[in-house]
Amino acid sequence: MGQNVRLIVLNGEEGYAAELRSALLRIKGVKIVAEVEEAALLGQAVAQFPVDVLFANLDPTPDAILPVLADVVSGRPDLAVFAASTSTDGPLILKAMRMGVREFLPKPVDEKQLAEAIGKAAAQRVDAASLGTLITVTGSSGGVGATMLATNLAAELAAIAEGRVTIVDLDHRFGQVATLLDVEPNYTIADLCNTPEQLEQQVIERALVKHSSGLDVLCRPSSFTEAETITAASCVGVLSTLLQFNEYVVADGPTRLDPSARSVLDISDVNILVVQLLVPTVRNAARILDSMREAGVGLDRTKLICNRIGREAMTLSVDDVAGTLGLKPFAIIPDDWQTVSGAINVGETLHAYSPRSKVREAIEEIAAGLHGPASSSDDKDAPKKGLIGRIFANT
Repeated sequence: MGQNVRLIVLNGEEGYAAELRSALLRIKGVKIVAEVEEAALLGQAVAQFPVDVLFANLDPTPDAILPVLADVVSGRPDLAVFAASTSTDGPLILKAMRMGVREFLPKPVDEKQLAEAIGKAAAQRVDAASLGTLITVTGSSGGVGATMLATNLAAELAAIAEGRVTIVDLDHRFGQVATLLDVEPNYTIADLCNTPEQLEQQVIERALVKHSSGLDVLCRPSSFTEAETITAASCVGVLSTLLQFNEYVVADGPTRLDPSARSVLDISDVNILVVQLLVPTVRNAARILDSMREAGVGLDRTKLICNRIGREAMTLSVDDVAGTLGLKPFAIIPDDWQTVSGAINVGETLHAYSPRSKVREAIEEIAAGLHGPASSSDDKDAPKKGLIGRIFANT
């Protein structure tokens, strides 16, 4: 499938959620933009989110769900609607098809058949424009350097990407992206999340702050009260719209593994998990990875980055962390607190503050690896140069 496909999932069976999510996200290019548990909320979700395919689990009440699907189809005849059920009753299938369901899939859903159906829907879309790449950066605990990495990674991507790059602060209460980049917003993500209808590009443009690096910045809310108003659905709606006109969207966060975080991780292309060589951060990382597995989020999109190597007591090694987590590090970043703290205190990126520092070079290499991962099959025996030798293939 050459294009990304945006899905809304209607599923009222709690026990089926993780299995369904996992099956959908194993299909290349699929992005779940919303998950709806109640059929009554489906129309609102379709109106709010950019969507290509609606996947509806008809169980346990097909007769109650099908009329809702019919209403959605009448308003969005371009939308591909799939339905799944344990029932293979002929009259039920015929009724679903008459109401506009394009594909009826018996449960358990055959993943090959599902992938083929989604691929067919993607090929038939009127708007087949590619979506941008969403990269989330999550710290295994506070203070591991996730915000530092997110802001500088976004700046490095802005320097090499042909399209636009935006960084979004998803720490709605204590986020420091604006501080690290020394920008003052007039509007924040809270202003966008309070817009109930599907967001247009020009609406989002007014909330973005242009940084001197060329990076666009979407800042956290100004107050705790505003932060409380942001829902998982509205946050994903903002990110989904940003992906339509950005080559990369880098999210600092999510910071908590709650339903909002799960929704963000569902639509992300790369989930970066930042750890230090400290037992508490490694234990937290293990809990985060376990939670992702339980929620059906594939770890094939998760990349482990070890930060501040050389600072901690030498009781843990990178190999120890990899063995404990069962995840090979994508990259390591050396410790250089003097340079990093200096850049933070003056509100500059490392690219501007200390372009030849080892920590900046490491992040530059991470950006290059994400932007265009080099094939190592033909030159795996060639000597590695500089900090590229610290980046390990994990794709």
